[in-house]
Amino acid sequence: MDWDKLRVFHAVAEAGSFTHAGDTLNLSQSAVSRQISALEEALQVPLFHRHARGLILTEQGEALNRTVREVFAKLAMTEALLTESKEKPAGRLKVTTTMGFGSTWLAPRLQGFLEAYPDITMSLLLDDNDLDLAMREADVAIRMHPPKQPDLVQRHLLTILWQVCASPDYLKKHGVPTRPEELDAHRLILFGGYHPPVADMNWLADAGRRPGNPRRALLEVNSTQAMTLAIRSGLGIGALPDYVMAENQDLVVLMPDLKPPKVDVYFVYPEELRNSKRVAVFRDFLLSRLAEMH
Repeated sequence: MDWDKLRVFHAVAEAGSFTHAGDTLNLSQSAVSRQISALEEALQVPLFHRHARGLILTEQGEALNRTVREVFAKLAMTEALLTESKEKPAGRLKVTTTMGFGSTWLAPRLQGFLEAYPDITMSLLLDDNDLDLAMREADVAIRMHPPKQPDLVQRHLLTILWQVCASPDYLKKHGVPTRPEELDAHRLILFGGYHPPVADMNWLADAGRRPGNPRRALLEVNSTQAMTLAIRSGLGIGALPDYVMAENQDLVVLMPDLKPPKVDVYFVYPEELRNSKRVAVFRDFLLSRLAEMH
């Protein structure tokens, strides 16, 4: 099997059309089509069902694409390791974490890291769903839970604590709740959306209530940053992670004796990158910056 044809096949399988694959590969639609026909001929099996709406992989095509995807992921991993210089960390580092942690805590601190290591460039992928590190969707992840996949190296980074808070303006207008039961009379801002990045993120809805009967929120929003801005504007009361509160010290902490759930955060990467200098220096940078918080 010819590498070039496999590369074209993989692009078509992922894109679902000759035209889109051609755009990605910088080839004409007819060149892409010829390569696929030649590969099907060489293998003596059809790889795609051709429909008016596009292309669908045959069973044989599915099997080939699974293998090709793994092979290209391994090649990308090997290339990353080979291009890394022996003396100093260099090359691209793909980092993924949640929208909240990535935009509020990590992004403002990257200048220090990238200035310290001028031969590293970074791609920061913010996603509240886990990207697949084994398939090289990212090199390293900062996760709000222990990794579920095997073959991933994990290092505990920090424990996040929630703090209930509101703006001084809101409290002046609506009063200061001192017990969780009193939240029934207040406006709540909670995290909305199908996949909260952290389990129990909306624990405030249940605090001081009987199980299975949560409070309704005045506002639900699927972004920690937007929750913070809404709380700052005086809209209502919410629970924010301590790393967000550290940047918003004008907010008033409420009911400090309340025992919120804890969130353990992990630095995670594939076994193959255990000896990568880029990964090691990034991990050490995170640990040193996190130590400054406490």
